[in-house]
Amino acid sequence: MTATKLLILASLRELGSAHGYQIRRDLQHRGVDVWANIQQGSIYHALGKLHRDGLVREAPTTKGPSRGPARTEYAITAAGRTAFVDYLEQALSSYGGDISETIAGVGLMTELPRRRVIELLSQRVDGLTTWRSQVVDVYEASDEDWLHHVEAIRLWARTADSAIDWTTDLIHRLEQGDYVMAGEEAEEADGGERTDDR
Repeated sequence: MTATKLLILASLRELGSAHGYQIRRDLQHRGVDVWANIQQGSIYHALGKLHRDGLVREAPTTKGPSRGPARTEYAITAAGRTAFVDYLEQALSSYGGDISETIAGVGLMTELPRRRVIELLSQRVDGLTTWRSQVVDVYEASDEDWLHHVEAIRLWARTADSAIDWTTDLIHRLEQGDYVMAGEEAEEADGGERTDDR
């Protein structure tokens, strides 16, 4: 899974069908260009891979004649909708991958029910905590002289601590009812209160 694939599937879920340039504009509108280096070429490359994997299909072009070259439009398939949820869940629960995947997952977390997001983020905290302990315990238990290399471990440990703290804070905000999550829109539109099955 890559952040690019997740974001393209999210864009196609919302747009219905689009060509690569429209997807890029949609992602820029969402502010993705601020934190992810998604270029037009990477969008077309990912679209090709998603198409080969059966997650998107070519869609009939609904636009009238244009003066530019014909563009292939794509739409998400049923398998793509399933993959979107799988990729999103991976992005929210993973702890050792590219930070852009986590950021993409957080940007799309409202597409899942509150309880599921809390569960996934809790898995992330558990994984980070275990991984941190394994790495830090090695250098703390060793009699070897780590010299300046210990600074790399200290940097890694502080980065892990920061990720644990931030994720724990987000879990608490979600438990307090921050953000409107999937399945909650109707309740809020009706003026009702959220139930405890968040």
